[in-house]
Amino acid sequence: MSILADMSTIVTSTLAGDINFKVVQAYRSPGAWFVFGPITIIGAILVTYIYKASPWLDRNFERIIAVTAYIIIAVIIFAGVIQRFVFSSQVPWSTTIPPLIFMIMSWYGCSYNVKLRTHLSFSEFRSNMSPKAQYMCLVMDNVLWFIFCIICVTTMARITVNTYDNFAIVLGTDGVMRWWFIVTMPVCFVLMAGRVLSNAIIDLGRYRNNETLIEQAVIGGQG
Repeated sequence: MSILADMSTIVTSTLAGDINFKVVQAYRSPGAWFVFGPITIIGAILVTYIYKASPWLDRNFERIIAVTAYIIIAVIIFAGVIQRFVFSSQVPWSTTIPPLIFMIMSWYGCSYNVKLRTHLSFSEFRSNMSPKAQYMCLVMDNVLWFIFCIICVTTMARITVNTYDNFAIVLGTDGVMRWWFIVTMPVCFVLMAGRVLSNAIIDLGRYRNNETLIEQAVIGGQG
């Protein structure tokens, strides 16, 4: 199939909810990059405007997801320990669902910490550079993060549709589908791309106004 045909199959079949082997093959083709690359870019722009319009969401959205996921994991594990050692029984999914929720917690937490610039920031080293060199380092960071987001959105979309097509069920459950958890990942990386775009806009404004570019950040701090 041509790239344009694969792109058309991905868009039309996904919107129609008609996932089959032909669609899965289209997701694995190079055409997927030409679909999800622009989706990531457009999504990042929309996320940037949404966060700008709602400072509350900007400060709290990913943190709420991460904290909620953490609490759910803790409750499931705590209940599982009590059941196992007190009642000598255990819910089968108590060891399979927490890792999937942890995946959500970790990557949405990562999205928030991209906003805080706490991932591989090298601030102690970069703060001794000239403003131009600092800005070039920040541009490099943003470009690499954005490429990473496009790669993750595309590959996780492939995994999601493949899991959906295989009717993969979470082990230990009767009807909890694994793709319900995995589908949150492309959304997460679109949000992360929005954080990267916001950082790029902030960096450009600071550089033009001769403001401080490299700041110390604390994981989990206020953005």
